[in-house]
Amino acid sequence: MEYFLQQLINSLTLGSIYGLIAIGYTMVYGIIGMINFAHGDVFMIGSFVSLIAMVLLGVGTGIFLPFALLVVLIAAILITSVYGWTLERVAYRPLRGSFRLAALITALGASIFLQNFVQVTQGAKIKPIQPVIQGGFTFFENGALVVSLSYLQIFIIIITIVLLSIFSYLISKTPLGRSQRACEQDLTMARLLGINVDRTISTTFIIGAALASVAGMMFVLYYGVIDFFIGFLTGIKAFTAAVLGGIGSIPGAVIGGLLIGLIETFWSAYFTIEYKDVAVFGILVIVLIFRPYGILGKPEVEKV
Repeated sequence: MEYFLQQLINSLTLGSIYGLIAIGYTMVYGIIGMINFAHGDVFMIGSFVSLIAMVLLGVGTGIFLPFALLVVLIAAILITSVYGWTLERVAYRPLRGSFRLAALITALGASIFLQNFVQVTQGAKIKPIQPVIQGGFTFFENGALVVSLSYLQIFIIIITIVLLSIFSYLISKTPLGRSQRACEQDLTMARLLGINVDRTISTTFIIGAALASVAGMMFVLYYGVIDFFIGFLTGIKAFTAAVLGGIGSIPGAVIGGLLIGLIETFWSAYFTIEYKDVAVFGILVIVLIFRPYGILGKPEVEKV
C-alpha cells in the first residue's frame, strides 16, 4: 500500500506537467481546429530558458529562492510567449484558410526547425542542473521503502491547480474568453460581429506558450536534466492527454494529463519501464474506440 501511495504522488506530479502542456494543444485546436505540433518544442524552449536563467542568477547558491524562481518564471514566460506569437504570425496565419494538410506540414516543419535551432545554439549534450528545491514531508519509512511528498511536488501540483482555475475563469467569464468561444463556433461570423479574430488567435498562442514555459520550468526543477529533444516525446504525450481528455476542453486536458501520468508511472512501477509508452498509447486507442471524442469532449457537429 505504501508503494502504491508513493507512485500515486509521483504520477500526479508528472500528470500535472503533461496537463499544462496539453492545455496549449486544446486551446489552439478549439479555436482554429489545427494541431500545433510545434507546441512541444515551445515547451522545450521554455525549459532551456528556465535553465539558462537559473544558471545566470545562481539559483540555489544563496540568492533568495522564491524571488529567484519568480524572475526565472517571468523570463521563461516572456521569451517563450514571443516564440509562440512568432510561430502563429509567421508559420500558421498565412495558411489559416488553406487545406488542413498544409497547416499540418507547417507545424511539423516548425517543430523540426525549433529542435535544430536549439541543438545548434545550445549543443546536443544533456544539460544538468543541481537540485534547487529540496526537502518535504515523510509519511512512512521502513528501510528502503519511503512514502514522501517533496516541497517541489507540492509546488507543481498547486501551480497546476491555480493555473487551471485562472484559465477556466478566463475562458468562461472574460471578454477574451467570449471572443475565443465565438471564434471556436465560427471564425467568419465572429469577424462580422466585430471580434478581432487575428488578435484573439495570437493571444491564444501566447497563453499556450506561457503555460508551456511554466511546465518547462517545472520539468527542469523536477528532473534536473534536459536536452533539445525533450519537446518531441513530451509534446506527443501531452497531445495524447488532450485527445484523451477531450480536445477542446481545458479541464479535459488536465484530466487527460493526470491519466497519462498515472498510466506511465504505475506501468513503470508494476510492470516494465520499457513498455510504458506502449501502454499509454494502447490505452488511448482503447478509450477512443468506445468514446472517440474523449472523456470530457463533445461530439463534433458538422456545419452546413
